Amino acid sequence: MQRSTDRILTTHVGALQRPQELSKAMTERGEWAPDVLPELRSAVAEVVARQEQAGIDVVDDGEFGKTLWMWYVRDRMDGIEGQEWSQDAEPLLKGRDRDQFPGFYAWADANASIFGYMEDTYFFSSIVTEPVVTGPLRYKPEAVQRDIANLKDALRDNPALEAFMPVVAPASIEVGLGNEYYATHDELMRALADTIRQEYKAIIDAGFILQVDDAWVPAAWDRSPEFDLDSYRRYAQDSIEVLNHALDGLPEDRIRYHLCWGSWHGPHANDIPLADIADIMLQVKAGAYLIEAANSRHEHEYHLWEDVKLPDGKILIPGVVTHSTNLIEHPELVAERITRYTDRLGPENVIAGADCGFGSRIHPELGWAKLAVLAEGAALASDRIWHR
Repeated sequence: MQRSTDRILTTHVGALQRPQELSKAMTERGEWAPDVLPELRSAVAEVVARQEQAGIDVVDDGEFGKTLWMWYVRDRMDGIEGQEWSQDAEPLLKGRDRDQFPGFYAWADANASIFGYMEDTYFFSSIVTEPVVTGPLRYKPEAVQRDIANLKDALRDNPALEAFMPVVAPASIEVGLGNEYYATHDELMRALADTIRQEYKAIIDAGFILQVDDAWVPAAWDRSPEFDLDSYRRYAQDSIEVLNHALDGLPEDRIRYHLCWGSWHGPHANDIPLADIADIMLQVKAGAYLIEAANSRHEHEYHLWEDVKLPDGKILIPGVVTHSTNLIEHPELVAERITRYTDRLGPENVIAGADCGFGSRIHPELGWAKLAVLAEGAALASDRIWHR
């Protein structure tokens, strides 16, 4: 994994806005349709080129080969079936925020504004039915091998460009997942970890950085009002232990861990503070950690790193642009956000990132503008850090 040795490197979280024509083709004809496969490959090549042109140092494939960031795995695991949503299924749309602001959420649900950019029909296609485990889980590698091949092809003219591929964490797969096969929750979680590990290993073996996405660990505090802080921290600790089982033996310096608060466009007044889970996050067997740091609910949390020590050799990737507002950050503000972290952690331990994925969160024009100011702000910060 590259480090910011002579300038601040830039990256992002993963999901970028899939072209509408590709989304429509994948929704109507399927991701494996013979006429869709070359369209997908071409779109990946284009999105990689656009990231490079925007000044992003560590790029990805935009996650164009997936549906929803967590439930895409239903297409990659035998043993999971889509069923009609049952009356007994635990509601996903609940939580402390919804209890506190019922009028806002009733309005936002009615106007489909919770996620911001709802044009990607393929992204949301996996929520039509409930994923239910009905048999032993077995990983199907064809999709990840296709995505790996597409990303390698996109990097053919610049093989030195570092690239990452996001994959979901076991605790986030389990959200809303019905279970009719495994005898206990622990058995289910261990099976999920053993199965998704094969995707983790395939990405690392292909020469890419593995990014593990785990939005549900922090979001669970809001979505589970029955938790007090002790029971919530036990849940988070158990989730990280399952993830570390999946990561066991894989090279930490090829792994980054993304933790966020759910990304929906809501008040987030009940987000768990980073201070309450930072110690658990830092137990993940990863070389870098991506956190939200650019939105108005979490921007102040850079002060945490005055008291919490980043383990030796690790990298922090704070978000310095955010999906949560249509405002385009000023490059000077981006530079200031970066130096808040470099002043406390050292520039070699910081890479500039984004709060969360832009796909399904913000209009594409604005997402690309934010990546451009991310790079511009990183250049300003670099000049001040190394030449002041």
